[in-house]
Amino acid sequence: MTLHISPITGHQLLRTSLSDAIAHLDREHVPSAALAAELLLMHTLGRDRTWIYAHPEHELDPAARERYFSLIARRASGVPTQHLTGHQEFWGLDFEVTPDVLIPRPETEHLIEVALERLGVAANDSSPRRHEIFRIADVGTGSGCIAIALANELPAAQIVATDTSASALEVARRNAARHGVDTRIDFVECNLADDLVQGSFTTGHESRSLHLIASNPPYIGLREAATLPREVREHEPAAALFGGETGTEIYAPLITQAAKLLKPSGILVLELGHDSAEHVSRLLAAPE
Repeated sequence: MTLHISPITGHQLLRTSLSDAIAHLDREHVPSAALAAELLLMHTLGRDRTWIYAHPEHELDPAARERYFSLIARRASGVPTQHLTGHQEFWGLDFEVTPDVLIPRPETEHLIEVALERLGVAANDSSPRRHEIFRIADVGTGSGCIAIALANELPAAQIVATDTSASALEVARRNAARHGVDTRIDFVECNLADDLVQGSFTTGHESRSLHLIASNPPYIGLREAATLPREVREHEPAAALFGGETGTEIYAPLITQAAKLLKPSGILVLELGHDSAEHVSRLLAAPE
């Protein structure tokens, strides 16, 4: 892949480098080209967006330009921006991301909003309920973004976060430590909530003791794989994306486990695939 920019010799104005990078990403049909170019420039220089736009005349030396346009070339080839910077914001918090975890999406923040609302706690509310000892499970935690966001909002909550991937759990543990909630989240390697149901992990999460189960499970069908953007299809973990041939297969066992773990008044909050609402509604309406 050839970048249509000036040779990496001598210095170049920041605004020129940014303009060249945006133009190249546009030519390669990269989504949100300007945002990607900005984020990668911020990452290269260790500066924020305000500084970038306040210093358009700043000169990038050849080494900085080489680093920057190497990142731009990788982004043009399909590598997600978040994998190049190693970061993604979620719920106002900065999360480490690697190819071992699903990149947190803005739409998953709605799951946090719903969970807090159902618990009777509005985001950033000073209600006394915020300090209740809620027992929560995050099933399929990935980067830990759901568990950590809930721990951040509910300072007395006791949370268990599960994942089948040991590598993902290592990322989640680092994120929990970064945000100072690692002492309140237990990370468990298992499928769905198997260890909780089987009783092999019972510190405060015994049968029918949970106030909330939250999950953003794999819900894309394998038959849809070819339709996904290459950034997703080629670079994010398949185990975090695909829930079976149709994408709905994971919901039935998850709902069955939730019925065994939640209090009678407990809450199950799930992120759903675009065409799975009817299927999940039938599962929830079926007699136990």
